[in-house]
Amino acid sequence: MEERSLNFIEQIVENDLAEGKNDGRIQTRFPPEPNGYLHIGHVKAICMDFGIAEKYNGVCNLRFDDTNPAKEDTEYVDSIERDIRWLGFKWGQIYYASDYFDQLYDLAIRFIREGKAYVDEQTAEQIAEQKGTPTEAGVASPYRDRPVEENLRLFQAMQNGDIEEGKMVLRAKIDMANPNMHFRDPIMYRIITSHPHHRTGRKWNVYPMYDFAHGQSDYFEGVTHSICTLEFVVHRPLYDYFIDQFAGENFAGLSPYGPDYRPHQYEFNRLNITYTVMSKRKMLQLVKEGLVAGWDDPRMPTVCGLRRRGYTASSIREFMDKIGYTKVEGMIDVGLLEHTIREDLKETAPRVCAIFDPVKLVITNYEGEGETIIAENIDGHEELGTREVRFGRELFIERGDFLEQADNKFYRLSPGGREVRLKASYIIQATGCDKDAEGNITTVYKAATARRKLPSTG
Repeated sequence: MEERSLNFIEQIVENDLAEGKNDGRIQTRFPPEPNGYLHIGHVKAICMDFGIAEKYNGVCNLRFDDTNPAKEDTEYVDSIERDIRWLGFKWGQIYYASDYFDQLYDLAIRFIREGKAYVDEQTAEQIAEQKGTPTEAGVASPYRDRPVEENLRLFQAMQNGDIEEGKMVLRAKIDMANPNMHFRDPIMYRIITSHPHHRTGRKWNVYPMYDFAHGQSDYFEGVTHSICTLEFVVHRPLYDYFIDQFAGENFAGLSPYGPDYRPHQYEFNRLNITYTVMSKRKMLQLVKEGLVAGWDDPRMPTVCGLRRRGYTASSIREFMDKIGYTKVEGMIDVGLLEHTIREDLKETAPRVCAIFDPVKLVITNYEGEGETIIAENIDGHEELGTREVRFGRELFIERGDFLEQADNKFYRLSPGGREVRLKASYIIQATGCDKDAEGNITTVYKAATARRKLPSTG
């Protein structure tokens, strides 16, 4: 196998190892939200997260970012585990963001006590409007300077279930004029009382937002390389900001890796494939509206759908190796994915022959009664055995393999001297054809060449 060059994240990892960062420890994680089935876009991240750990003797953990009970279900948890196993990867440990709900809640309380967070009673629309634009500073919430004790009381009321869903949120007090919109007092917690959590039930009425939970979860677990797609580049400063609030000597007990430890986020280009839906939300809509037979419908780009269609795990992983990882978004032709599975099956799948729309073929210069040709399933793979193919004067071919009038781009059979080889037998040329009253071709006449000696008798 041809050795490929290192991608930019592998180069980062090798540089970190050479410099002795994190005491030579490599730890990644694959963090899906269990709100749907994995699709081929997720596989690119899976191959990166697990592949880095495999290549550099590290560990990749599976962590479910289950912070929104309104959309999550154990069905999705089970399917994600099943698909990762099928792809051939093994995780070190399984974690959930919900494992850290108590710790995250305590950190939020610390934020409030230190004057770094406040409870906001504005609507989502008002908050969005007051955030401003990338070129114009936002407007401070009228609740931004609430007293600490009042914020603590209201946040506790939110958790107790005393506040209606959607009526209050907890926001970090950072900088409403920051050019990075994510720093303009981002929401840390929201109320969700309409759905129980798939693991914690009704214990919690407030749930952390992704930006608050994700980096802290990485920190608790000791992740060294937090790898994600490019849309999270603008989230990275906030990722670092939240971690810095709870790292260092004052909070050394939160991580077993010492006060100087920090996880670092790196981003690569996401996967976009022509003619392929890559949105989990749109896939869910297809399933719910009954437009497909389920998440594993062979028309779906989900891992289980691709599996039912006949794709192999090795072909999908090879596809990811072919397209590589960069910092530039692009579009991959679906033809490359199809080529990869053909190349994979060419070396592994026993051959069968079926003709769905037959037309009679007459070998005009074949005079024998017939013969049996021994054909290998796959050339060079004796372990897959052979099959017997009966050859004679009258055969059948697929109707689409013959055109009476064909241009130079048609590489199958047509009159005019072009030669075509029948599998495991003779080189032939078309000399003419018969048609019925409607003009449909009924019989194709061919002559076999002498490249394989024709028998004079059967």
